[in-house]
Amino acid sequence: MKKISLLGATGSIGIQTLDVIREHPEEFKLVSMSAGRNMDLTRKIISEFYPELVSVQEMSDAETLKSEFPNIKIVYGSEGLEEAAVFHKSEILVNAVLGSVGLSPTLEAIKAKKTIAIANKETLVTAGHIVMEEAKRHNVSILPVDSEHSAIFQALQGEREKNIERLILTASGGSFRDRKREDLKGVTKSDALNHPNWSMGAKITIDSATMMNKGLEVIEAHWLFSLPYDRISVLLHRESIIHSMVEFHDTSIIAQLGTPDMKVPIQYALTYPDRLPLRSGTRLNLAEIGKLHFKEMDYDRFRCLKFAYEAGKSGGTLPAVMNAANEAAVAAFLEDKITFLQIEDMIEKAMDGHKIIKNPSLEVIQEVDKETRSFILSLL
Repeated sequence: MKKISLLGATGSIGIQTLDVIREHPEEFKLVSMSAGRNMDLTRKIISEFYPELVSVQEMSDAETLKSEFPNIKIVYGSEGLEEAAVFHKSEILVNAVLGSVGLSPTLEAIKAKKTIAIANKETLVTAGHIVMEEAKRHNVSILPVDSEHSAIFQALQGEREKNIERLILTASGGSFRDRKREDLKGVTKSDALNHPNWSMGAKITIDSATMMNKGLEVIEAHWLFSLPYDRISVLLHRESIIHSMVEFHDTSIIAQLGTPDMKVPIQYALTYPDRLPLRSGTRLNLAEIGKLHFKEMDYDRFRCLKFAYEAGKSGGTLPAVMNAANEAAVAAFLEDKITFLQIEDMIEKAMDGHKIIKNPSLEVIQEVDKETRSFILSLL
């Protein structure tokens, strides 16, 4: 039985990870977890899975939970998050928290020699050079949970890195894929959150609409698979059936297909190199679908994807700036403080005004992150 630490248990990926654990109680056990401010759901998870350690954001919530669950260790804050990540009984850390807060606990878990199932994009985007170097030093596996990176990871099984021509990440296009730029003026939060294919959290759904989500995935792919950016491309694919592809030198392309269901890549990360049945999954029926559609990516239409390539190629602290600016701008949009198109404008201003620091330390990355968020707030 694999013992699991789960960061972000009440979020979209966290809930689906719990679905996988629930479906295979003989294979997996939740031993530690973190949650945010959703205490009602946190209580339900504790009552069902009974982990030994639980971390929450606020001290007041921790005190309340201690009185309700006296046999469980309850911690809180950033230190509590790290404690949940390195819990001594766990073997696998599923990092499904939102934002750059996931970076430090991932690094601590690597030092504790936990296998990392990474669903937190910002960890590799902001500090990929540090994370991958630490993983190599401690001989720790970083297993992708994103459907796109999982697809590439699966397509590369049994293949040699030297034979790869390029990686092809597929993108659904998000909520506004059929709209031109001029049609995006005045779109609402409700419009943006209406994703045609996937059920995801609010922040990632907005990122999908701006295509920043795909931009973050391009940077992640660079670090996960050690390929330069000019060998990582993005293809618009409406149906989200082909989750990504690998093209080889001999012109062969291997793709991973399936219905849009995050439980598939989550479970593969937990069972790798084996596979288990997913009884709750829906099998793909290509005859029923009939057609799959593809289109070249328009980088002028989706400016955030262009920003991500620029940030990734420039390196240093620029990806951290782009990520922090995006997080702050998306939060402002979700709070109805800015318009949808202003998200791009704010990211561009933050990137243009930044002087890149090459090979930054963790402390420098964290400081740049903080400064960028303050800059975005000043624009409001």
